[in-house]
Amino acid sequence: MTEEEKQLKNAQRSETNTSEDVQQVESETMPDEATVQNSQEVASEFPVVESEPGEPVTEVVAEPVEAEAAVQPVEAEAERLAIAELTQQIESLKAQVEERTGQYMRIAADFDNFRKRTQKEKEDLEQQVKCSTIVELLPVVDNFERARSQIKPQTDQEMNIHKSYQSVYKQLVDCLKRVGVAPMRSMAKNFDPNLHEAVMREATDEHPEGTVIE
Repeated sequence: MTEEEKQLKNAQRSETNTSEDVQQVESETMPDEATVQNSQEVASEFPVVESEPGEPVTEVVAEPVEAEAAVQPVEAEAERLAIAELTQQIESLKAQVEERTGQYMRIAADFDNFRKRTQKEKEDLEQQVKCSTIVELLPVVDNFERARSQIKPQTDQEMNIHKSYQSVYKQLVDCLKRVGVAPMRSMAKNFDPNLHEAVMREATDEHPEGTVIE
């Protein structure tokens, strides 16, 4: 065999090996029919949505079921904590309302007691002033009554004088009546130290002892 024949035979053998390698690579990269069928079934579960020209294309991504299941307990716990916090705030506000209501009721009661006490003190003060004024005026009234019973006018001039001071006496009595003073009828009644003031004692057989005779 010549040198040229050897080179030609080696070249044919190299082409044969290269063809076999190409067929082997193609067979490895080409998927089998089962794999292609599974891919088509999976693709059928997610239909392709045709979008209008110019609209953005939204990709649908299937989230893992396990991640979604893990998020649900977290959301439930957060909701429970939020409800507990709101409940605590409501209870706190209720306590504040009850406290403010109690304070208002106490203040209202104190103010009502203060108003009643002030009104009573005012009435007592008015009564004290009225009584002290009347006590000062009673001797004047007594003197007018004594003068009327003892003075006997004899002339017209004396009668005019008598009538003039008696008119003053009448005005004084009317003024005392307007403030609630009324004359006490003590003649022929037993002496009462709480109501009467003894001026003198007089022995008489006409009245029993301790009787007011004048």
